[in-house]
Amino acid sequence: MSNQLDKVRELIELRAKARLGGGEKAIEKQHAQGKYTARERITMLVDEGSFEELDMFMEHRCTNFGMEKKKYLGDGVVTGYGTIEGRLVYLFAQDFTVIGGSLSETMAKKICKVMDLAMLMGAPVVGLNDSGGARIQEGINALSGYAEIFQRNILASGVIPQISGIFGPCAGGAVYSPALTDFTIMAKGMSYMFLTGPKVVKTVTGEDVTQEQLGGAEVHATRSGVTHFMVESGDEGIALIRRLLSYLPQNNLEDPPIRETNDPIDRLEDSLNEIIPDSPNRPYDMYEVIGAIVDDGAFLEVHAYYAPNIIVGFARFNGRSVGIVANQPKTLAGVLDINASRKAARFVRFCDAFNIPIVTLVDVPGFLPGTGQEYGGVIVHGAKLLYAYGEATVPKVTVTLRKSYGGAYIVMSCKQLRGDMNYAWPTAEIAVMGSAGAVEVLYAKEAKESDNPAKVLAEKEAEYTEAFANPYNAAKYGYIDDVIEPRNTRFRIIRALQQLATKKQTNPAKKHDNLPL
Repeated sequence: MSNQLDKVRELIELRAKARLGGGEKAIEKQHAQGKYTARERITMLVDEGSFEELDMFMEHRCTNFGMEKKKYLGDGVVTGYGTIEGRLVYLFAQDFTVIGGSLSETMAKKICKVMDLAMLMGAPVVGLNDSGGARIQEGINALSGYAEIFQRNILASGVIPQISGIFGPCAGGAVYSPALTDFTIMAKGMSYMFLTGPKVVKTVTGEDVTQEQLGGAEVHATRSGVTHFMVESGDEGIALIRRLLSYLPQNNLEDPPIRETNDPIDRLEDSLNEIIPDSPNRPYDMYEVIGAIVDDGAFLEVHAYYAPNIIVGFARFNGRSVGIVANQPKTLAGVLDINASRKAARFVRFCDAFNIPIVTLVDVPGFLPGTGQEYGGVIVHGAKLLYAYGEATVPKVTVTLRKSYGGAYIVMSCKQLRGDMNYAWPTAEIAVMGSAGAVEVLYAKEAKESDNPAKVLAEKEAEYTEAFANPYNAAKYGYIDDVIEPRNTRFRIIRALQQLATKKQTNPAKKHDNLPL
């Protein structure tokens, strides 16, 4: 009996040792930097007492460069599963206190195991990154470990939600796993992502650049679009992951969870009847429209600081998750450009992969003109958004508030791209282009030959506006299903989504598509 008790004591001691990671001094150093440890992050993320750790006793097998003397139980990553709001989630959290969180062959095996389990069980996987990159002492074994992880990211894409929290450095090959996942979260002053660090940049290009300037949260949230969410702290990042998961299904064969709401379906929002300015060139704030129509005004924006001329994010209508895509007239008049097209296309494809209906709010004057856009490939990037909408088989409800001109009309979930229900406010102008531009093309010769060109153009513009700059011309052909009262928008969207709940639509059989990349 005493022998068995000794064995139990040994187990308890080994567990305690494993939980210390790189040791108390390393943990103190992590805390001094304002960072939590891997286990602390997991405890904050999952429901209390729900985490079940796997592979706590695994160790690396490297004997190069004296590594046989640097062994830690668990080897730099904490893996396992738990629940978030009662729903199963698989997790891995890199432990910076163990050899800088560097990735070894053993760490990769642990991460791959939970990813394989997540696919088998059809549950989301959350990765919390805090690592100096590949463990140099292991050479090709570390690199092959990354490739094994990436392969699983690729196969899991569109099957289970994948979320990456970057809560420290993430450099070199390590950046590609977050880049392959659905959503990435970075914290200001704490998170860094770059393929080559400041020292290499200095050596190769001569550029003097800090970690923050090269790959900080702000850079990736505003300029590159690499990260979807920028937060102020680790606490905020963890809370955001929990909130994000609440909008998502467990996998691509399930629907998102329904959340009870006391917000009435038929709530009228009188302010919307007056929100569109009299002048077609004056902006208004699309956030006000979104806040007025969704459940309880709650909206989780994605890519908030990148391409702000288009808004994407999650909300609920009558308790059901919905993805919202909306032009923002307050920024660049809501025009579409390269970055806005890429941002919205990826979001639409995510929603389609995970059975989340898409509500599109349209006020778009066209595509941004200029050599910068054309040389940058705005044609192929705009085609991504067009492709995403045309490919999507989830319920799609479109509401045109004001302008919807030319190619931008087509791209923004029009009826011909299989928009299910297409509504318009009475203020909608659906045409090839604005009245002034159209008249200049159509009546240039007539105006030139008259005594008063300005008067001719003004008269023709008024005629064109009356004939085409309204929703009724499109409604006449069935391209708009109904013209609705703005204050009634919430009710009409919810009724449309209720009707579309049993929609079944499939695309032609194929190995995969050839999205214009």
